[in-house]
Amino acid sequence: MKSATDLIQNELQIFESRFREDMKGQGGKLNRILRYIVRRKGKQLRPMSVLLSAKLCGEINDSSYRAASLVELLHTATLIHDDVVDDSLERRGFFSVYALWKAKATVLIGDYLLAKGLLLSLDHKDYRILHILSDAVRKMSEGELLQMEKARHLNVKEDIYYEIIKNKTASLLASACAAGAWSTSNDESITEKMRLFGEKTGMAFQIKDDLFDYASENIGKPTGNDIKEKKLTLPLIYTLNNTDAPTRRKIIYIVKNNNTDKRKVNWVIQQVEKNGGIAYAKSKMNEFRDEALKILYEFTENPARKGLEDMVRFVTDRKY
Repeated sequence: MKSATDLIQNELQIFESRFREDMKGQGGKLNRILRYIVRRKGKQLRPMSVLLSAKLCGEINDSSYRAASLVELLHTATLIHDDVVDDSLERRGFFSVYALWKAKATVLIGDYLLAKGLLLSLDHKDYRILHILSDAVRKMSEGELLQMEKARHLNVKEDIYYEIIKNKTASLLASACAAGAWSTSNDESITEKMRLFGEKTGMAFQIKDDLFDYASENIGKPTGNDIKEKKLTLPLIYTLNNTDAPTRRKIIYIVKNNNTDKRKVNWVIQQVEKNGGIAYAKSKMNEFRDEALKILYEFTENPARKGLEDMVRFVTDRKY
């Protein structure tokens, strides 16, 4: 993804400065926590998507930078809340905010970041961008709740899985691309096209994430973690639908009752590979990647389009 980063290197530096300013709070404890969060941010895929989409459709402006900050504020808030929901003590290889400051402060910090994002848009009358991204937050909550509902019975079908990841993961990346496009084009049809591009990219991103659970290499995520959390992802869903009845029953029993037994979890992983679950998930991931690129190629060739293409390919080729 180096060419994409290089293309907007100056814009990313401006964004970084503005984002730190947008995150600032009042009070010693609040600012200590916020500084901790900023120092441990991730790959910045979503703000990059905003800026590259904006550049694809016009000249990056103040509205584009505010959209990038809003996306990152909302994304950070949802991750912080997720750590409380999942009782997770680690985030990106470091202690989570939840581990260090416990549930009450963590929930309040997440709420604070959501409010900062809303006010950032309202204060500058970025109503369309706020609407685009608020819709993503709604969908993310719906996706999470649907996943929780289906996890109880382990009866997720492939179409339900796609609905979950479209809402839970892809909606924010889709909204990031749409917000960037709107900030420089003010064109609804272009904005919708970029939203769909981001959605397809986000679907590929989540399937790649799911595949990491079945990798043997060191990818920064514990192998079998999704199984331990009783999450039915695409490799496992395919296997359950394409294996014999005894194996299916045994897999479901292990996921429900022995999901912390490393030996039995490894057996499930072996069955997923043996029954073609990993190969199938990779093929679907590549389908979503190709659909995203097809939409992107409808735009005139320019450096921003190349940057977005590199970003899409990074999503499916990344090692972590």
